[in-house]
Formats: sequence, structure tokens, C-alpha cells
Amino acid sequence: MIIRKMNEKDVEAVSAICIASFLRSIADTLSEEGKITFSSIAASNAFLGRMKGDNLMLVAENDENIEGVIELKEGRHVSMLFIRPERQKSGIGRKLLLSALKYAKVETVTVSASLSSVTAYEKYGFECSGEIDESAGLVYQPMEIKLSKEMYAAST
Repeated sequence: MIIRKMNEKDVEAVSAICIASFLRSIADTLSEEGKITFSSIAASNAFLGRMKGDNLMLVAENDENIEGVIELKEGRHVSMLFIRPERQKSGIGRKLLLSALKYAKVETVTVSASLSSVTAYEKYGFECSGEIDESAGLVYQPMEIKLSKEMYAAST
């Protein structure tokens, strides 16, 4: 398995992984508004647009198949972390997160975790940092991780 920067040819596969994982783990817990909001965020053209900004996108690839994706917004916020449903709980998420955190521009990295992913983020070292909230139909738990001085210093 390799972790590499996402490129435009990966967009369709990445979008499909995000949608499949969302439908399996999150969609049933949200309103119609939340489902529509997520679909627009995970659409191929939305990824293409964000690739032009200050967002780092990494993919996990195994035998030329994309297995997962992480998006680090502005070097400070994990905005997407999705693994192909049949490959979840196999360490791919941890590898993607550790790779992305090397690019952090701040000492404290945040995530707005879906409620079904809070336990996974806790295993990665994140802690809850506020009350459960909702935005455009997406329900989330604010969380954060404080990077070690060595890790943060290596990325700056």
C-alpha cells in the first residue's frame, strides 16, 4: 500500500468511495438536507475545485486501486477521511491520517467527526472539543488532536 497525493484521475474513484462509505455508515442518521449537503461536498467536481485551493488530498492505493482518501484543509482541519467500506478497520485510515498530519501547519488539528466515526478518531488520539453540532443537515462532534512538538516542528 502506498500513500500519495491525489490527482485529477483519482477524482471519480475517490468520490465513489466517499459516497459508498457515507451511505453505509452515516446517511441513515441524517436528514434529507444532510444527505444532499454531503453529496454536493463529495461530488467529483467539488473535489476538483478544492484541489485548486489550500487543501492537501492524499489517497491510499493498493495494486492501482484507491482504498481511501483524506483531505486536510488549510493544514489545520481534517475535512474528509473515508475508506472503501469493505476495507474499513484494516489500518488504512490510520496510515492516511499519520501521513496527512505530517503536513499540518498548526499544533492543534481539528475534525468535525460524524457521530459514527467518533470512536475511530478517539483511537487515533483525537479528543472531543465541544458539543455535538449541526451544519446544513450534517451532525458532527468537534474533535481535536494536539501534535507533539517534534511532529509539528517537522511540518513547519
